[in-house]
Amino acid sequence: MPLGIRPTNDFAFKRTFGTPENRVALISLLNAILDPASPIIDVTLVNPYNLQDYKDDKLSILDVKAVDQSGAIYDIEMQLTIFEGLVQRIVFYGCELYSDQLKAGDDYTKAHPVFSICLVDGILWKDATKVHHAFRLTDAESGRVLQETLEIHTLELGRYNLREKDLKTADMLDCWLFWFLHAHEYEADALLKLFPQQAIRQATQTIVNIAQVTEDKVMYDAREKAIRDQQWAMNASHREGVREGEIKGKIEGKIEGKIEGKIELIRTLQTILCTPVSEEQELRALDLAQLESLTNNLQNRLRNRTSS
Repeated sequence: MPLGIRPTNDFAFKRTFGTPENRVALISLLNAILDPASPIIDVTLVNPYNLQDYKDDKLSILDVKAVDQSGAIYDIEMQLTIFEGLVQRIVFYGCELYSDQLKAGDDYTKAHPVFSICLVDGILWKDATKVHHAFRLTDAESGRVLQETLEIHTLELGRYNLREKDLKTADMLDCWLFWFLHAHEYEADALLKLFPQQAIRQATQTIVNIAQVTEDKVMYDAREKAIRDQQWAMNASHREGVREGEIKGKIEGKIEGKIEGKIELIRTLQTILCTPVSEEQELRALDLAQLESLTNNLQNRLRNRTSS
């Protein structure tokens, strides 16, 4: 039977990569994403996994924060929903991590580089083709990069399409991304056989453990329900917005039609009455009530002229 545990579930993600005993998995994932000139050798978790922290907090973002042997700071999160302002939130949070290192009076040279990583279970940019985007502080003209400051990485899982048969020649990042998207579809033994790498086997064993009837499984299921409820609410809000937009569009269309008709009628009446014909732009500056008043005035003048 397939494991049925999705590593993209943010609770499963934190349980897998946010525990000290799984540092090998976290280090492997960070090295695969960042491909640093000097590989990350060890990390210390700043906010390690604790089940008690999440029992009453079903909608929080479960990120993993770590510091490596040189003091560099890493924050990696799984983002399950895409919403307006997400990119700005990612940037804001990365800047906040960088600035929060120093207290008043601290030497700026003590600031360590920050790497903010967001795995998105979807697509951020419709016109993009890459899965992985790496953003750095760069001068557009010279290409000079402000090294050792802030980097923001996004990985759009919704754009990833590697097949199982390609895994034998895939690099480590491709292996991790395939694992994130498809681990829940495999039985435990098949998944362990598919990924012999120590780091991914460690991560696999964690989701195998979650699949057992434990408190972790209860929390995983609660998170899945919360995710579905949140997605339903967002979809409902979108549908309501579309409906309101359609109604507003119809109303505005009718009003615009009335305005067009009034302008045409006014110019026609002015022509018949041999009075100066108003410019269309001049009439468009009037609201519907003013146009109706002007129309009535011209119609009364025409009736009076006809009857005299």
